[in-house]
Amino acid sequence: MSDNYENLARNELIGLLRSRDRARRLGLVWERDEIEHERALTDDLPLVELDATLSRGEGPWRNLLIEGDNFHALRFLRAAFKGSIKCIYIDPPYNTGNKDFIYNDHYMDPEDGFRHSTWLEFLYRRLSLARDLLREDGVLLVSINDQNRAYMELLLEQIWPGGRKGSLVWRSRIGDNSGKGANLSVNHEHVLVWAGSEFKFCGSMKNYEMYTSKDLNGPYRISDLTQPKSLLERPNSYFPINNPKTGLWYPPNPDRVWAFASIKKLGEGKKTRKDTIEDLIKQGRIIFPQKPKYIIWKSKDELLADIRSGKGPKDGKGNQLIRENIDLIPLTFWINKKVGFGVPAYKRYITDMPETTQPLSSWVKSAAEKDFEPDKDAIHIESGFTDEGSKELRRLLGDKAFPYPKPPSLMRGLIDQSTGPGDIVLDFFAGSGTTAQAVVELDRKEAEAAKKEKMPAPELRRFILVSSTEATADEPDKNICRDVAARRLAALDIDFAYLRSKVSPIGLGGLAIPESALWPSVGMLLAREAFREHPKSPIEWIETEGRLVGLVKALNEAVYAEIENRPVPKGSTVVLASFQPGLLKQRFSYRDDMIFLSLPDGLVEALLGRSPLYNGGAV
Repeated sequence: MSDNYENLARNELIGLLRSRDRARRLGLVWERDEIEHERALTDDLPLVELDATLSRGEGPWRNLLIEGDNFHALRFLRAAFKGSIKCIYIDPPYNTGNKDFIYNDHYMDPEDGFRHSTWLEFLYRRLSLARDLLREDGVLLVSINDQNRAYMELLLEQIWPGGRKGSLVWRSRIGDNSGKGANLSVNHEHVLVWAGSEFKFCGSMKNYEMYTSKDLNGPYRISDLTQPKSLLERPNSYFPINNPKTGLWYPPNPDRVWAFASIKKLGEGKKTRKDTIEDLIKQGRIIFPQKPKYIIWKSKDELLADIRSGKGPKDGKGNQLIRENIDLIPLTFWINKKVGFGVPAYKRYITDMPETTQPLSSWVKSAAEKDFEPDKDAIHIESGFTDEGSKELRRLLGDKAFPYPKPPSLMRGLIDQSTGPGDIVLDFFAGSGTTAQAVVELDRKEAEAAKKEKMPAPELRRFILVSSTEATADEPDKNICRDVAARRLAALDIDFAYLRSKVSPIGLGGLAIPESALWPSVGMLLAREAFREHPKSPIEWIETEGRLVGLVKALNEAVYAEIENRPVPKGSTVVLASFQPGLLKQRFSYRDDMIFLSLPDGLVEALLGRSPLYNGGAV
């Protein structure tokens, strides 16, 4: 990085020093120009233009495909969708050295003071913006290879301290035995999970088939009363249990002690978080063997003889429960008592379960390996290999238009576990558009299931994709967003708005904003939907989420009359955006359901993050 401190103003130098004083000392360090980063956020205005010829459907559109630099697109989206996205999934460049990729996927610049600096700064700027887009219960999912996982996790921790929830392991291919340098064949990738405290994967409803019995407290199943701990590990859980109704005594298992404590072991006045064995017996929650066999030893010698000959109560593996040389229960305790065969069990009610769902496993199950289930106590996302994504794209478009797209099955599983009806999914490294396909296929599957159950169709999810052209000096006309992603969505019969990300110089403020970007940008900020503009119409109307938005391009008596006579949905606020808000405010001063936005200043303030138009800011 060049030394440009002499060109900085005093306030910029002070700001730089304060920023470095606040910097975390533990974590990832890379070479970066903080002043340049700050200028990148404020030197121009991010905008969007609508290309109606590449859009599909009539609009207004909830689903968006944005062509352009995702840094500028994220700046715009932050102004429009801050705190509104449920799930962000990205498959960023992996820094592998693949020079054919448009981002160059090769960020280890030998001129940098630290390796990987350009790659890390590239991602830092984008992920910092993305963090602001998520809801409190939202989640960020990041695909990364094994080689760069550590860098990515440290970067995310710097952006979102304490946000790490874990990671999923996905087997991306099979049959690679090259081993490379260390003779280690890496056939998997990771999906890192960063989220707030309110986020949880959906999991799966637990199976209640085992709860076949029922009493006044509800359905229950017969459960093991022991735990996988030995008497050496849990000596306080090693004690005999007496059935007060029959007088039979049941010996503990030295290899699997009881799962509950005894008040006699704890001592009077001591408390435990769970009920004691004595409590459970009083509650009728201990199930003793029915018509049990029992034995009475008249002397210690008789007992020792049976122990040594293999008689007496045994566990499920045939091991003696009462053994010599265990001093915690003297052998004399068992003399002249009815000692029962069999093991008491525990009534486990459905209402005892702390969670009604099984958790999601961190292992993504391969669709090709039907018998492989690494985590039997959790559910698994099931996914194909990388070639599934390539085959699906060829099926839709008839050619190999994009290298190594993620398999739709993986994306469906991630989105299914992370979102619900009506949620918004964002992918700002969208490439060929796999994320959109997964969203729509999941919605269609849920709608079909609801139809079969004769239930109302659930609200559709929304997607926002940002995909670059990937044009290069050698291929200036290359456009992945237009020629691959948009074609894919059209082939899947999906309606969407095709937008282009633009920037406008900030020097002249709103006066420099081109008309082609003005109304689409204002409409997106106020309504969070893209609309088809009618050039000859003096006013455009958009109805959305408790708002009736009017984009007023001209003022005359006919426009006043149209505003006056426009029906307002119950509970909605009318927002009128105009270059002459004062005249509108004067004309409609008697209306308490109206808000007036001044253009272009209001748009500029919103794009610079000073006035959130959508979320109740001062418009």
